[in-house]
Amino acid sequence: MSVFVYLIRKYLSIPTPGGTASGRERLVDIIIRSSLPKLREKLLEALQAVLPIAAIVLVLCFSIAPVSPSILLCFLLGAAMIIVGIMFFTLGAEMSMTPMGERVGSMLTRSQKLFLIIGVGFLLGFLITISEPDLQVLANQVPSIPNMTLILSVAVGVGIFLVMAFLRMLLGIPLPRLLVIFYAAIFLLAAFVPKEFLAVAFDSGGVTTGPMTVPFIMALGVGVSAIRSDRHAADDSFGLVALCSVGPILAVLILGIVFNASESSYVPPVIPEVGDSVELWQLFSEGLPTYLHEIATSLLPIVVMFGIFQLAALHIDRRTLGRIGVGLVYTYIGLVLFLTGANIGFMPAGNYLGQVLGGQSSRWLLIPIGMLIGYFIVRAEPAVYVLNKQVEEVTDGAISAGTMGAALSAGVALSVGLAMVRVLTGISILWFLIPGYLFAISISFVVPKLYTAIAFDAGGVASGPMTATFLLPFAMGACEAVGGNILTDAFGIVAMVAMTPLITIQIIGLVYQFKTRRAPAAAEVHAVQDEEIIEFGVSAGEDAT
Repeated sequence: MSVFVYLIRKYLSIPTPGGTASGRERLVDIIIRSSLPKLREKLLEALQAVLPIAAIVLVLCFSIAPVSPSILLCFLLGAAMIIVGIMFFTLGAEMSMTPMGERVGSMLTRSQKLFLIIGVGFLLGFLITISEPDLQVLANQVPSIPNMTLILSVAVGVGIFLVMAFLRMLLGIPLPRLLVIFYAAIFLLAAFVPKEFLAVAFDSGGVTTGPMTVPFIMALGVGVSAIRSDRHAADDSFGLVALCSVGPILAVLILGIVFNASESSYVPPVIPEVGDSVELWQLFSEGLPTYLHEIATSLLPIVVMFGIFQLAALHIDRRTLGRIGVGLVYTYIGLVLFLTGANIGFMPAGNYLGQVLGGQSSRWLLIPIGMLIGYFIVRAEPAVYVLNKQVEEVTDGAISAGTMGAALSAGVALSVGLAMVRVLTGISILWFLIPGYLFAISISFVVPKLYTAIAFDAGGVASGPMTATFLLPFAMGACEAVGGNILTDAFGIVAMVAMTPLITIQIIGLVYQFKTRRAPAAAEVHAVQDEEIIEFGVSAGEDAT
């Protein structure tokens, strides 16, 4: 870790011990060293997120789906970079995005100026979405739509619906009512949109609420709800991610109506061919400058805007600012490593593995293999682990983290299995999404509102980085092998994964509600029984005399 401290000090232009260090430099040094234990914790979480997928891929590569040594080596190096990237990014987002979001949210609410809430809310949602790595990964895989066109459309959708989420919290509007209105609009627009845009639109809703967006937006919700003192404030702090997932879907559907897509066809990822370790490293090092520039461009607007808030209204103390600054450096390093490993190592491997399995005579194996991968992908997501713990705390242990994890894993496994059925048969995604969302929204009116909000937030959490970087390329490769339509049959897998928690968590909420209602009744019956036993004893004694 001492090497790591030296590198970070060098990156921040901080003199090494032995030289003359200012108070600011000593403060940053203390913050870096104090974050090292957290880095170890995040490393374990990253290993839990990536290693199960790597193990499954290795088993497949050495059994029924042989791949070239070049692809395997690129996958392994990509996995290593993703692990380190997730480690830095998750800690960086916790140190920077969360405190930034909480303070800005509190400041906006305290201002009590509607135009400020609307303007700043939109700008924050827009800027944070542009920096979302999952969205960039998806945009790189969508043919016929320029990357920036898709990203900007999605960012506008998130910005608008983040404003709506703020207004819902401030006005106390029930979340189920809004979900009925907005999802009705979604499925109405779906009737007029070219079928090539449908799956991409629903996938956009899933990838937008990724590792960059979720901590910042959830922190905004905590900051806004902290100003309220009513008993529903804590419940309303959930649901921001739910509404921000709706915005991208509507935005891309509208884009599909007004945008004249080009005729460019899907171009699969380039299958790497390397002769030795030097060529392997050269392959990754050539991609690094691209992502260094992209992430710097994405993070700069957020940093500038926060700086303006700091000077104008926040006035955060120096120590907190130093922690946010170090967190931003961690975030930058993590995103660069993550995107490099995902785009150069993971995506080609996932795509080729899908091609191999889809090209075999027993292509139906795609369904159980997809279900197995889906089970471990959601089970290993650090964000899902945090969500499970939160639910356990909210219910005072009535619904355990293990129960939540098992329900989510089973549900996502089923979703990925159904997505593989779509790849093999070409069934429209609407045959799955309409019944799923109809059921999820219908039961939201009888489920405790806290569970509804958590469920729809969890939809964005479940479709984490591994879904966009491995599952989607896997589905695209399989679809290409079976001769299907990439845009209509392969895309939509992220949407399927994002839909499952809406149902599973609300069902758990119903179970919890049933248990809490049954407990007093059982206690009353037990008391009556005890009373009857006592009375029976007395009467028996009287008879005896």
